[in-house]
Amino acid sequence: MIDSQFERKASDLLQELLLDLLLVTDGRTTDLLEILLNEKVTVQVIRQQQIAEDTNLIGEFSGGPYYIRESVLIGEKSGFVVSHNIALVYSKHVPPALFKNIAHRKQGIGKAISSLGVRSFRKVVDSGFVNEEEAVDLFRQPVNIRFTNLHNKVPYKRYFMYFGRKPGIQLLEYYHPSLIEHRLQQEIKKK
Repeated sequence: MIDSQFERKASDLLQELLLDLLLVTDGRTTDLLEILLNEKVTVQVIRQQQIAEDTNLIGEFSGGPYYIRESVLIGEKSGFVVSHNIALVYSKHVPPALFKNIAHRKQGIGKAISSLGVRSFRKVVDSGFVNEEEAVDLFRQPVNIRFTNLHNKVPYKRYFMYFGRKPGIQLLEYYHPSLIEHRLQQEIKKK
């Protein structure tokens, strides 16, 4: 009994540490997700559309047209949905080749940046954990997160991607809270 209690506590601690790392990194999140999942991920675009200029998008965010993109990242082999992502693209502040790649919906934004060799930096502005029913998009509207079997609060991170002096993309990413548990179960099944 003590061993199983210790193992559960160790597993919970490991999961907490890895999710915390995911929330604070300002590097390529997709790379970290692939490492944690131990497989490549593919993007499935749920919706992508041009939106009207919003009066809330002033100052450094002004200069539409604006595009909203909602997608999920899914493990290629397992089909496990690891993240639900909402991006607001400020098209005037994104390199043209990258914008074209995003518009074709074939890759995740991070993969597109990497494959094109575009220089960027990220600034994390918010992160934490929310209950599923508290999940909202970038306009504070409720969002239906595409995760199954949710039993825990959902980790999220909101950040800006810069390709110059002004942000080009604002991202809000929700991560499946059972990502680490899923990976551990996959490893146990192999043995």
